[in-house]
Amino acid sequence: MIKANRRLPLYLSAPHDCSYLPDRQSSTLFADPDQPMDMASYNELLQFGFRRSGRMVYAPRCEDCRQCISVRVRASEFRPRRSQRRVLHANTDIEMRVGPARFEQHHYELYQRYTAVRHEDGEMTNASADDYLGFLRADWCDTRFLEFLLDGRLVALAATDLPADGLSAVYTFFDPDLSSRSLGTYAILRQIAYAQSLDLPYLYLGYWIRDSRKMAYKINFRPIELCIGGRWQRVDVADAVPP
Repeated sequence: MIKANRRLPLYLSAPHDCSYLPDRQSSTLFADPDQPMDMASYNELLQFGFRRSGRMVYAPRCEDCRQCISVRVRASEFRPRRSQRRVLHANTDIEMRVGPARFEQHHYELYQRYTAVRHEDGEMTNASADDYLGFLRADWCDTRFLEFLLDGRLVALAATDLPADGLSAVYTFFDPDLSSRSLGTYAILRQIAYAQSLDLPYLYLGYWIRDSRKMAYKINFRPIELCIGGRWQRVDVADAVPP
């Protein structure tokens, strides 16, 4: 159990096919969904490497694999690398607006376009409006939608939580026709800058998976910390391998 303001029961799922690594089985540790959640409990779970998806707060706990490692960027010390500065320069014409986590039709339409291209065989494709919003936010969570606008048109959106010690990047989607702009990287850079503007030390990026092309990019944002064995450790990239 996790002890925040109260004792929070945790449960372990049955093994299921891993979403990121082929021929692997995965199990998920998750907070009891029937118990009320709040930001204080969520913040404590983040310290142990948990993550949020909708109302579910979870962490991978696989018997034979330790590749899913929760990572956070030390936003207060971050300086963009040369390639990241190029991404920032290429997108100086994009405006960021911070707004409430609420349903907007043009948000939903962009999400549908993105998932149709990036997750064409996945469960996220053809999500209903309720499923879409239920995935990005929770009724107990302090979440913002970071809109990225090009000439007034929405080209990307980052759902971002505001726990006590930083920001937590929940999910980002963008116009698949603008892949040359590296909008996923750009959204992370802007979230880091947003954390800095709020004097928050961290941006939580979820799980880094070394052998997954979709998840390996997170190690490029430095300085970075990995949550290993329930403890956050600052590491050199060369040493960032699963224990």
